[in-house]
Amino acid sequence: MQLGDFTLTTICGGRFRIDGGTMFGVVPKAIWNRVCPADEKNNIPQTTNCLLVQSQDRTVLIDTGYGSKLTDKARRRLGADEGDPLLESLQSAEVKPTDIDTVILTHLHFDHAGGCTRYDEAGQVVPAFPNAEYIVQQQEWTTAAAQCAELAAAYPTEHFLPLEHTGQLRLIEGDTEILPGIRSHVTGGHTEAHQILYIESRSQTAVYLADLCPTSHHLPTSWCMSYDVNVLQTRRMKRRVLGETADGGWLALFDHDPTHAAGRLERTKGGEFVLGEGVQGRP
Repeated sequence: MQLGDFTLTTICGGRFRIDGGTMFGVVPKAIWNRVCPADEKNNIPQTTNCLLVQSQDRTVLIDTGYGSKLTDKARRRLGADEGDPLLESLQSAEVKPTDIDTVILTHLHFDHAGGCTRYDEAGQVVPAFPNAEYIVQQQEWTTAAAQCAELAAAYPTEHFLPLEHTGQLRLIEGDTEILPGIRSHVTGGHTEAHQILYIESRSQTAVYLADLCPTSHHLPTSWCMSYDVNVLQTRRMKRRVLGETADGGWLALFDHDPTHAAGRLERTKGGEFVLGEGVQGRP
């Protein structure tokens, strides 16, 4: 999809299945199961919709999926794709790992940062994109690297610590213009320093919502994930961000929706939000 001077392409970082209750938190199954039916194990399909942003002089990747370092046990539990789905998807888009000059991470959970690194032929963990600068919020990095007991499982360090050792890491603080036309906004909620990305060019805007609103099924402002560290903050920020997205006619980009990676939003009479006309599958 063309957005002003940018070309936007959804890049699959891997499909998986996960317990529906974890994705909808306190929402009763009797309600969420109507719009997102679970299988016999209570799992629902998810994907990792990473975003490739290309301009005349930049090749940017937003988020990296779960990568290729999952254990066999974890891969079976998640029903995750074999191999390295992110690099395979990039190859299908005729993009080589060496072409990526910037990787922006919304947060450092395994399903967003796992593809940052890979195993080399010697079995060592190395950056998957050797020419890229990796951009992370300072507070997100501090939280992930601290490996406190209650969060350690969410932040496997092999996904991100090698970036510091190779000198490819750039830490930012708060809302900032990362590159011309790409700016970050810290929402908190899902993680303390979770950020979303605005892509803007020639009066056109797209918003990569990350886990503020991971799928189109999460458009109801009270529907949040059990993973959110501050559900109230997620709800507050979601109402604000979805409102400006709908009112501005901007493109909303969903990071985990297996059917709709992008769509325009409309307000309902009740003050909620739904996908509007011209919903797209994958930009």
